[in-house]
Amino acid sequence: MKSILEFSRAKREQHPIVMIAAYDALMARLVAESEADAILVGDSVAMVVHGHPSTVHATLDMMCTHVAAVRRGAPDFMVVADLPFLTARRGRLAATEAAGALMQAGATAVKIEGVAGHEDVIAHLVESGIPVMGHLGLTPQSVHQLGGYRFQGREPAEAERVRAESRRLQELGAFAFVLECVPSALAASISAERAIPSIGIGAGGGTDGQVLVLSDLLGLDARFQPRFARRYTEGHAVVLEAINHFARDVRTATFPAQAEVLA
Repeated sequence: MKSILEFSRAKREQHPIVMIAAYDALMARLVAESEADAILVGDSVAMVVHGHPSTVHATLDMMCTHVAAVRRGAPDFMVVADLPFLTARRGRLAATEAAGALMQAGATAVKIEGVAGHEDVIAHLVESGIPVMGHLGLTPQSVHQLGGYRFQGREPAEAERVRAESRRLQELGAFAFVLECVPSALAASISAERAIPSIGIGAGGGTDGQVLVLSDLLGLDARFQPRFARRYTEGHAVVLEAINHFARDVRTATFPAQAEVLA
């Protein structure tokens, strides 16, 4: 995909949307060569790449650096970038400047967590020509307020809040929204009600698309295995064996071979 118009067409044609979260040029190039539709430069980069305990540690400079790297790796691909912690809460001017910086770094669109308290920001960004993707359910930037990474929408009041927020996002002009860690029946019914597509993560198969972090689907982190993230290869074991193979070759003087030595 190259534009938000293709998201709308995918929804109309019932073509499931495939998003991959990636953070650097090499991985972006691999995704761009694949059958995936879009790249998300998530604020999860603070955890996956920089080793922080939560996404609240992502900064605008950090996000811009990774967006620019991803754009260089995937120059013609749809790239959605997260607005980092508190960005949408500092008012329209600050949010517009931050979103503008992400767009200038190479983003096609920005993603904003939640709705309440910054509806005016979402509307202003859309009116300013900046495509906005919403994010509902489990919103990691609010992890401390939520009391941890807890499933959302099980209680009727919570479910109705998520449903109402999805409706409001559509009214405000968002082109799509992520539904994270909500009951599958709720996600499916919300997706059926909305004209804009939903992208699920831990929300069952009834959404209009799915998103996973590339390192999760590659199985690169043996210590992090969320239930919703299917491993499509055991990358941790593959990479570890390659490194150990190299170490053995060095120690047995079988690397470099004569053909690998520059004259």
